[in-house]
Amino acid sequence: MKLATYRNGTRDGQLMVVSKDLTRAVAVPAIASCMQEAIDNWDDVESKLNDVYTQLNKGSVDGEVTFEQVMCESPLPRAYQWADGSAYVNHVELVRKARGAEMPPSFWEDPLMYQGGSDDFLGPHDEIQMGSTEWGIDFEGEIAVVTDDVPMGVDAKSAASHIKLLMLVNDVSLRGLIPGELGKGFGFFQSKPSSAFSPVAVTPDELGSAWKDSKVHLPLLSEYNGKPFGKPNAGEDMTFDFGQLVAHAAKTRNLGAGAIIGSGTVSNKQGTDHGTSIAEGGVGYSCIAEVRMIETIRDGKPTTEFMKFGDTIHMEMKDANGESIFGAIDQKVVEYKGPSE
Repeated sequence: MKLATYRNGTRDGQLMVVSKDLTRAVAVPAIASCMQEAIDNWDDVESKLNDVYTQLNKGSVDGEVTFEQVMCESPLPRAYQWADGSAYVNHVELVRKARGAEMPPSFWEDPLMYQGGSDDFLGPHDEIQMGSTEWGIDFEGEIAVVTDDVPMGVDAKSAASHIKLLMLVNDVSLRGLIPGELGKGFGFFQSKPSSAFSPVAVTPDELGSAWKDSKVHLPLLSEYNGKPFGKPNAGEDMTFDFGQLVAHAAKTRNLGAGAIIGSGTVSNKQGTDHGTSIAEGGVGYSCIAEVRMIETIRDGKPTTEFMKFGDTIHMEMKDANGESIFGAIDQKVVEYKGPSE
């Protein structure tokens, strides 16, 4: 099943059931008005939503419209919880190696995770407004899951059963602000502005055999300024699966329905110490920071710049037939002019 949220002038938008081929959609206010309402009542509404999805794929449905990704908010325009992990330890290892630091052995056994701001997500086609390019603007391509209510202390296997939806993420990061914030000892805040999620959230069964062991075994495709930048497989080199990440988040607290748990930047080792760009025959990367880390390790200093005003990032994932699964995150960085009067 595929679901989206259309802008309708309200904070939480209008829940839409979307056809498998992403061409048609229909609102279902009699079932749930918004995505959060659907997740809050998932056991009661899942079969009803799936019935509409089946009918939509078979033929026309009363009230259907042409699906337009530019009309979409992130599936959850705001959420009660957004916790982002770092399941691809290759990414973490690169960060530390670039600054000459060893990675503690515990990083292979206990996932990193931070709690992000969840009150103001960007839409998948919204501009990324930033006050300065000196902040080190970067994109981060990730996968995220949405859960129903998760009890505190759940084990990883049980935690996986609470995963109801999956999405793509652009976890926008301000690399120039991160060192100062981490140096204070309290973690990210200003350096992690609003993230954007894919136009469509899908149930795990939509991925077929690509959803295995609580991982998505498909390439995450990134195009930076219209050129291929990354295609790492999200199922490879993922040290902690989504069941483990959800269990980690729920170790000392309950997770409320609609909690979003991210994978961290998708990153493949590609049989080397640091991976290889697409131009060099590799699968590339899901963020600029990794390229700069490799340049630092190889050349002693980075040369690739972070994003400038006017730069664009496009993220997508396709099935075995080359069809888009989640729709596309497609964003441009622009200068923030200040709050409107």
